[in-house]
Amino acid sequence: MTLRNSLLAAAALVACGAALQDIPQFGLGTWLSDRDEVTHAVEVALKNGYNHIDAAAIYRNEDQTGRGIAASGIAREDLWVTSKLWNTDHRQAEAEVAIRKSIADLGVEYLDLYLIHWPVAFLPGPGNTELDHETTLQDTWRTLEGFVRANLTRYIGLSNFAKADVEAILEIATIRPYAHEFETHPYLQQQDFVDYHVDQGIEVIAYSPLANTNPIYNKDLPVIFEDPFWKEVAAKKNATVAQAVLAWGLQRGTSVIPKSTSVKHLAENLAAASIHYTEAELDAIQLQDKKVRLSNPSKRWGVKLFADLDDPTLLEEDDEVKDL
Repeated sequence: MTLRNSLLAAAALVACGAALQDIPQFGLGTWLSDRDEVTHAVEVALKNGYNHIDAAAIYRNEDQTGRGIAASGIAREDLWVTSKLWNTDHRQAEAEVAIRKSIADLGVEYLDLYLIHWPVAFLPGPGNTELDHETTLQDTWRTLEGFVRANLTRYIGLSNFAKADVEAILEIATIRPYAHEFETHPYLQQQDFVDYHVDQGIEVIAYSPLANTNPIYNKDLPVIFEDPFWKEVAAKKNATVAQAVLAWGLQRGTSVIPKSTSVKHLAENLAAASIHYTEAELDAIQLQDKKVRLSNPSKRWGVKLFADLDDPTLLEEDDEVKDL
């Protein structure tokens, strides 16, 4: 698609979410964005139709992201900003310091959405990965509820939670999760889990929506840009593979947050909004689900993550039991 068509699609997206009462369906991810490039990428994106920035303290570029927001000149009320609480900051005192630092680094007065980045608490301290067995997820959720009441964030939510973890939060929440950000793409569709969130009234934010294009991900699968199925789909839609894949993510009702620091790709990605699939095409895409999880630090942290979802990683003791 041409740059002109990309920008027209961008304008349509902005028009749909002008008041920003709800999360815009298309956003810019900043995970693994180089500190030297992210400022320019954010500025260009916001000047050309984006209005949703996905950030996190652990990405270590929120200050540079904030400079891009400031340089764009976008009004705060026209912008959606998400950040995330890192594992070492689950305790109340550390969490308050963390959210205030993210707000300051991003150069905003408040966040639109603040997520628990992982359902794992580490003991406080930079770089610490020792598990905190005293601070529960429910404790951390109550702390985040306090941030809403203190007007530090409009909404709160979850990231990388298993279904059982979500349900544990719902049991005690006085402020329900607004959104859940987790890995979902054509190679890990998790449609039942997406549908569960729809039933619960929780928005789904799809990270890594372009699957294994991330350079740190599994190389055993063909990069989705080279996948014959998706190349054929893209050709039929007169689109790039990235546009075709993102369009699928949009049409299934998830918000997508592809990362890019390329001006060309920033514009091209937005054009995904103008692509639509028939039911037959969606059925064909469903058959491409490989149920392969690309982001899973379970073994490194010694924690069972995604236990009730597709492709959980077994810990060593699980492997031993399986071999018996």
